[in-house]
Amino acid sequence: MNEASTAPTAALSPRRLSVVIPAYNEERFIAALVGKVLEVDLSSFNATMQVIVVDDGSRDRTADIAAALPGVTLHRLERNSGKGAAVRAGIARANGDWVMIQDADLEYDPTDYIPMIEELQRSGADAVYGSRYLTRLKSSGLASKHAGQSWGAYLGGRSLSLVQWWFTRHYLTDTVTALKLFRAPVIKNLKLLTSGFELDHEITAKILSRGGTIREVPIRYFPRSREEGKKIGARDWFIAVRTYARYSRPAD
Repeated sequence: MNEASTAPTAALSPRRLSVVIPAYNEERFIAALVGKVLEVDLSSFNATMQVIVVDDGSRDRTADIAAALPGVTLHRLERNSGKGAAVRAGIARANGDWVMIQDADLEYDPTDYIPMIEELQRSGADAVYGSRYLTRLKSSGLASKHAGQSWGAYLGGRSLSLVQWWFTRHYLTDTVTALKLFRAPVIKNLKLLTSGFELDHEITAKILSRGGTIREVPIRYFPRSREEGKKIGARDWFIAVRTYARYSRPAD
C-alpha cells in the first residue's frame, strides 16, 4: 500500500482527496475555512480535491453560505443529528482515494494536509492523525496545553489518550484531534454506528482492533472558547470511554 512520495509528479497516478466538513451553526467561519481548504496545493501529489460540507440541521445561515461557495458539494441533514451523523453522511458521498475529516471552524489549518498526505504515502499507514501535541512532546518531553485552550479540553483529551491505550494497547498523543486522514477503502469499509462526537473514538477503536495502523504528524492548533462556538463538553468524555470499551474488540 506504500505510495512513493519521492517519485516525480508526472510518474504518480492521479489521486483525489475528499475533504468532509461537518458543520453546525458555523456561519461565522464556514466561508473562510472552505477558502483555506481550496487554497491547498495538491499538485505535488498529482491530486485534485472534492470538498463536501454536511450541514447538520443548522439554525443559522451555514447551509446558505456553503451552498453559494464555488467548488463545494453541500449535503443537508433535515435535523440536527450529531457530528458523527454528519461525518458519516460525508464519508458516504466521498469519491476520493483519500478522505480528510476537517472541523468547520478555524481551529485547524488546512495547509497541514500536506505533511499528513506525505506521511500516509511514506508509511503506508491506514490513517494519519494530526496531533496538536506532538511538536511540544518532542521538544520538551511534555505535551503541554496550548495558549487559549481550556484546562477541561486539554485534560479531557490527554486522559482519553490513556483510555484509548488501555483498550487498544496502541498509544496516540491526540486521539480527539479534528484533523484525520484516511485511505478511502479503510474508512468506507468500517461499519460506523455512532452519531455524536464519539464517532472519532469508534473509528480509532475499529481501525486498531482490526490490526490497522495509525500514524501521527504535528499540526498547528488555534483553540476557540465555548463562547466562540466550542460544542464538546464533559459528558462527551464518559461517552468516549464507553465507546472505546464497546468497539475495541475485533468482532465489532
